[in-house]
Amino acid sequence: MMEHWYDGALAMGNLMNAANALGVDSCWIHRAKEVFESEEGKKLKKAWGLADSYEGIGNCILGYRNEDPGQRAQRTSKVVYA
Repeated sequence: MMEHWYDGALAMGNLMNAANALGVDSCWIHRAKEVFESEEGKKLKKAWGLADSYEGIGNCILGYRNEDPGQRAQRTSKVVYA
């Protein structure tokens, strides 16, 4: 099963929401699995004491903007169609 993907995605979403609440911008970079499957990534997992079976879910970069993003565009409709 792949429940760990759901757990990882939830943790990443919470991290990004918390960052936003503090005025910090974030971006999910979906390459963690590939990074930790590389030789360098395997060395990092070992150095950090992580089991070989651990799988990367996502990387998150955090930072502050150089400029104010200004006003957001107004929504054209209050109805969401799914």
